[in-house]
Amino acid sequence: MNVLPVDLVALVGTVMGISIVLFPVIGLTARFALKPTVEAFGRFFEHKELDESVHILERRMTLLEQQIRSLESSMQQVVEATEFHTALRSAPPQSLGSGSEASDTAQRPAG
Repeated sequence: MNVLPVDLVALVGTVMGISIVLFPVIGLTARFALKPTVEAFGRFFEHKELDESVHILERRMTLLEQQIRSLESSMQQVVEATEFHTALRSAPPQSLGSGSEASDTAQRPAG
């Protein structure tokens, strides 16, 4: 079988000539074919990121609500302690034993 010689310069010239027309055609076709797909992916990931950010904000709000409840509880304890100390300071002092018992032991004969 005889193999004919290949003209390399003509082959490269032909490929380059076809490429000049073929690359823009492939690019335009890909742009119009892939644009809806790329936009759909963009909306999907944007929506996913939005859901994640809403979830993060909900978790932050829950933690803030817990912190507010804790602060309210602490404030209630402070108010109760303050009222208790105020009641202690305003109450008249009471001795350990009443005055009549002390006079009874002094008047009783030892025996």
